[in-house]
Amino acid sequence: MRCFFITCCALLSSFLQAQQIKVLNSTTSEPLFGVAIYNIDKTKSTITNFRGEANISDFSNNEVIYFKHLSYVLKRVKKSSIENNKVFLTPNTQGLEEVLISASKFEQSKRHIPQKIISINAESVAFNNPQTSADLLEQTGHVFVQKSQYGGGSPMIRGFSTNRLLITVDGVRMNNAIFRGGNLQNVISIDPFSIQNTEVTLGAGSVIYGSDAIGGVMSFYTQKPQLSNSNKLFFDANVLARYASTSNEKTGHIDFNLGYKKWAFLTNASYSNFDDLRMGSYGPTEYLRPEYVVTTSSGDQMVQNDNPLIQRFSGYSQINLMQKVKFQPDENLNFNLGLFYTETSNYSRYDRLIRYRGNNLRSAEWNYGPQKWFMSNLQVTKLSSRPIIYDKIKVTAAYQNFKESRMDRDFQDTERNIREEAVDAFSFNADFEKALRAKTELFYGAEYIYNKVNSTGEVQDIAANTSTPTVSRYPNGATWQSAAVYSSIKYKPNTKFVLQSGLRFNHIDSEADFTENNTYLNLPFSTAKNTSGALTGTAGITWSPNQTIQWKLNASSAFRAPNIDDVGKVFDSEPGSVVVPNENLKPEYAYGGELGLKLDFNSIVIFDLNTYYTYLDNALVRRDYNLNGETEIMYDDELSNVQAIQNASKAWIYGFEVGARVNFTDRLKLTSQYNIVGGTEVDNGVEVPIRHASPSFGNAHLVFTANKFKVDAFTNFSDGFSYLQLAPSEQEKDYIYALDDNGNPYSPSWYTLNLRTQYRITNAVTITASLENITDQRYKTYSSGIAAAGRNLILALHYNF
Repeated sequence: MRCFFITCCALLSSFLQAQQIKVLNSTTSEPLFGVAIYNIDKTKSTITNFRGEANISDFSNNEVIYFKHLSYVLKRVKKSSIENNKVFLTPNTQGLEEVLISASKFEQSKRHIPQKIISINAESVAFNNPQTSADLLEQTGHVFVQKSQYGGGSPMIRGFSTNRLLITVDGVRMNNAIFRGGNLQNVISIDPFSIQNTEVTLGAGSVIYGSDAIGGVMSFYTQKPQLSNSNKLFFDANVLARYASTSNEKTGHIDFNLGYKKWAFLTNASYSNFDDLRMGSYGPTEYLRPEYVVTTSSGDQMVQNDNPLIQRFSGYSQINLMQKVKFQPDENLNFNLGLFYTETSNYSRYDRLIRYRGNNLRSAEWNYGPQKWFMSNLQVTKLSSRPIIYDKIKVTAAYQNFKESRMDRDFQDTERNIREEAVDAFSFNADFEKALRAKTELFYGAEYIYNKVNSTGEVQDIAANTSTPTVSRYPNGATWQSAAVYSSIKYKPNTKFVLQSGLRFNHIDSEADFTENNTYLNLPFSTAKNTSGALTGTAGITWSPNQTIQWKLNASSAFRAPNIDDVGKVFDSEPGSVVVPNENLKPEYAYGGELGLKLDFNSIVIFDLNTYYTYLDNALVRRDYNLNGETEIMYDDELSNVQAIQNASKAWIYGFEVGARVNFTDRLKLTSQYNIVGGTEVDNGVEVPIRHASPSFGNAHLVFTANKFKVDAFTNFSDGFSYLQLAPSEQEKDYIYALDDNGNPYSPSWYTLNLRTQYRITNAVTITASLENITDQRYKTYSSGIAAAGRNLILALHYNF
């Protein structure tokens, strides 16, 4: 009897263990999170947790089970055939079967999308170990990043930047009414440790996303709360510590998940502290920081920098918080609430601290105040039980609050100029997916956005300790609204051919009251109202005649409507110039096309080639202007040239991109990416280089993967621009560039050699170590005010429990 009991217990234990499986990477044996597991009719399903584990007790022993993940080849296996309770998935080297969201806001196969979209999954984010989300984008090899200061990162995509690119977080647009044409650093508000995957659409995205999506869309999707697969609580947590030598960076991160049957909670927190950044030892002497300004009780003084490689006053700190709640009453209905908060410390605009006026530095201080971002968004997803109008609906309501400020004071001046801005942004989206026939899918939706801008200005006398009002950067209380409807259709007549096309109509309305600022500016108008409509469209095909070749062809139009930054801004654009409001603005339009070719030779050698062309009409640009007939006015106690944003230009942007991948073995791979960008615009009747077309740039990676070890030897590089290749506005910024033999500014070419390694000590503990810029090059990415990091040792320790 006792033997029978022991035998029964052993069989029961074996049976229970067989229900708990682990899904692993076939190359690295790493556990895979987020693998969807289901049967053929999807009546049974589950998902792997952070340890790659899932319970499959609901599946019968002879049932075929499907294992699906964005970055891995779909696997089918009979439950009874699973050995040792482990399932291994093969990485998808082609990437064509990846499922992407940003092209239509619903899942689509990458193979069906006629545009070039880059996808970065959580595994890549963890290995690349980026300092900020701007660095994450740069590591793709497709996005060029400019930095005016260490606490920054302004992406450039296919010759466009700033408010001609769109940023979304969990489907909610981050762009607001004061996104400017000058360099933006809002992307660093997104915590890289919270990202589950990122998709970068190269090229126009106005049909789905509306205004601003001219050059590309950067879509960030953050981690999702995970439900329990049983009636027991599911708990998972991660802790990470990171250090970087060039800025003495100290970063800490923690996240934890509490999952029940219908409810799940995810908490995420990160904190980073950066000291002043050290540049490289070998490069242009113009980049050095030989002296800086300190303020003492006796006033401002210029002092010698004891180490000119240290970029004084570039350091800052940042905190990121995220809380998510998921409620799933049944398999057809999901509620997801997300709360985000990010705040930086004060940080200097470094490029303004290195300007000289004569023999003296121009500014004693030039700081951005804390950059704060709060977002709450509620997303409801429902599958229809009676799919007449839709199969799936996704409704998203969001509120965001943005706060930023600027504080500057000239050398040996007692007056500090302070300007503070805040934007309240409300948005509502309803997106629908409907299968019309077996070969035809329809995506459609509606969107409403409302922004309100609050802006104040004051002058502080630091000697007398007094404050007086002054002109604000924007008209206080200005509003910007957008309403739109869109539709997109996908037709797939056979396995080789897919056609996608779409249309969007947008109505935009903005209002501004300049009564307060007229006290200082004497504008010829006291109020401004700007109303415009925009119709945009896209059409594209993908054709895969065989397993080796895939063609993609896409044509599209896009637009950017004037926002409050265009219509009503007042600021010093450069030394000796001031931008004033202009109420007579219209949307700018972009018309473009791209052609892509992918060649796959037995998954061993893969080439990815793309070429594109964009024509920008009625371009909104900063040009000389007059105010009541005056071409110069006093602004912040300085006689300044008057400028305004105007529909005063046309531009032509073109480029070529080539990527290559060679899979020598399952463990050894070589990848490379190279981008050529060119463009001109009309400036006073003359064609000149366009400002945001970066020099040609790229990277190359040689990656070796063993069971627990991964190493990446890579190089990043960029061509340079001579003086004549710089845009006129860049030629005037001699303080951020090197000088050629004639004393003219130019942007030198550069390269870095780097080594990154990752070792999985246990299933719970992983260490990542990188040595970047091994040869200690001193360089600046194009148009950047701050020099990049010199030789940099980066260490990160990750623990999962």
